[in-house]
Amino acid sequence: MKIKSVQTLVSEALKHIKTINSEDAFKKFDQNECNLIDLRDIRELQNEGQVEGANHIPRGMLEFWLDPESPYFKEGKLDMNKEMVLFCAGGLRSALAAKTLNDMGFKNVSHVDGGFGAIKHSKFKII
Repeated sequence: MKIKSVQTLVSEALKHIKTINSEDAFKKFDQNECNLIDLRDIRELQNEGQVEGANHIPRGMLEFWLDPESPYFKEGKLDMNKEMVLFCAGGLRSALAAKTLNDMGFKNVSHVDGGFGAIKHSKFKII
């Protein structure tokens, strides 16, 4: 059986999604133009810190929390009219997640190149 590697899936996703850098993400966040979504798991947040004001949605729950028909839908957690800016630790999970949100029908989605690794060296406040 031949399966696609994670790197292949990420490479394919990157062809179809919008990628922004941490400076552009900060501008959107600072001007209240986006939902900044941290996809890392809780252990990563506890060990590495987190962006003050970011929404934490574990990667495994993203589709469920954003689908209004799902029993796990988080009503009012995000402004569904704003851009969804996703990040993870390094940018791989967020690339796959951005592709999935596009597949679900979300039109205004991007992911942060370099993930939290890039974000913590930008203007974001880490707590």
